[in-house]
Amino acid sequence: MKEILKCVSHQQASQLLHNKFIVVLGDSIQRSVYKDLVLLLQKEKYLNLRQLKSKGEMSFEQDCLVEGGCLGQMSNGTEYREVRQFQSAHHLVRFYFVTRIYSRYMQSILEDFRHGLKPDVVIVNSCVWDISRYYSSWVDDYKENLHKFFDELRGILLEETLVVWNVTMPLGERITGGFLVPEIEHKAPHLRYDVIEANFYSGTLADAYRMDVLDLHFQFRFSLHHRTKDGVHWNALAHRRITSLLLQHTAQAWGVVMPCPLTAVEHTEVTDQQPAYGNATKPAERHSSKGNYNGYREEFFSDSLPSGYLNFETNNLQPKTHHHEAAGAYRPALLPQPHQPVHRHQHKHGQAKNSFHHRPPHHFKPYNEHHHQYVMRSRYTRHHYAPYTHHRPSQYAHHGRYY
Repeated sequence: MKEILKCVSHQQASQLLHNKFIVVLGDSIQRSVYKDLVLLLQKEKYLNLRQLKSKGEMSFEQDCLVEGGCLGQMSNGTEYREVRQFQSAHHLVRFYFVTRIYSRYMQSILEDFRHGLKPDVVIVNSCVWDISRYYSSWVDDYKENLHKFFDELRGILLEETLVVWNVTMPLGERITGGFLVPEIEHKAPHLRYDVIEANFYSGTLADAYRMDVLDLHFQFRFSLHHRTKDGVHWNALAHRRITSLLLQHTAQAWGVVMPCPLTAVEHTEVTDQQPAYGNATKPAERHSSKGNYNGYREEFFSDSLPSGYLNFETNNLQPKTHHHEAAGAYRPALLPQPHQPVHRHQHKHGQAKNSFHHRPPHHFKPYNEHHHQYVMRSRYTRHHYAPYTHHRPSQYAHHGRYY
């Protein structure tokens, strides 16, 4: 059987996010979004079982633990903290683990943005913890916190910053995630319906605040076989699809033409001896990793994949080929030199030696503004900003200038 996947490649991801600062905010699923992005920026591989289930480890694929995690107390409580950062010569990616969309801790994160380096892209979600761990009647509290967060975020970030709200993915009928402590187990049967209601509020408010909305609940509604046995988390190829959707949307918002090649993976029957990873990394050996905290209990069992693992519904993600006049002067977004600290906690890892003046060898067409029925609820033109400056195509080469 041959399955077709449409994924962003390592080279495309590396070039698209060249000299960019990306921040990922959210829970354990968002942590895996961060991990998959960090991995794709370095190599053409998928996350393995150990990488998916680990949390709070000192290092993951050349990143470092900045705060919390195994440096503090490992727990499934609302006070758990984990700040991670990956830094290369031309990329900076940071992750903050949050259990509530607006709190004193979130305010401290926003202060990092206010007084420090402004992100080029913010990928954020917070829902399941918000609606299950704080108040039994969560609606008013969640809506109020969403308003506070979006309002304050909009006042701190630059106008051209791309903010993507990830709508919460579908929960299973039976869930056993680490956040589901005994005190709230009675909420499990109806939590998946609460998530749908919360998604409506969060998506509508994000759109009202002119944030971009990536509807992952819609995207994965027919891909539930990619969900792990705990009913909450998702497997490696699901996360690569999330990364591809995020990067395709980012490319469209920035006016980048980024065709995603169709990757054909041949496999007949998926067994423990023959996992359907295609060109992915080989399954991790089963061994206990000292210091790694397994807070997910039994939901991850092996690196082998179930039958139909690579089967996603086919969506047409290609933008229409319309053109519009470029607005304003374009400028490259350059990261500062790596010696600049992370506010609230000094970061001394990952010293880069190269300069930030490389340009990807692409010709880009202008950004096309249209409603996309599959990928996002909204997408907004960001005037006076485009992250790259490129030569005109060859037929205009005689002008000898940029556009």
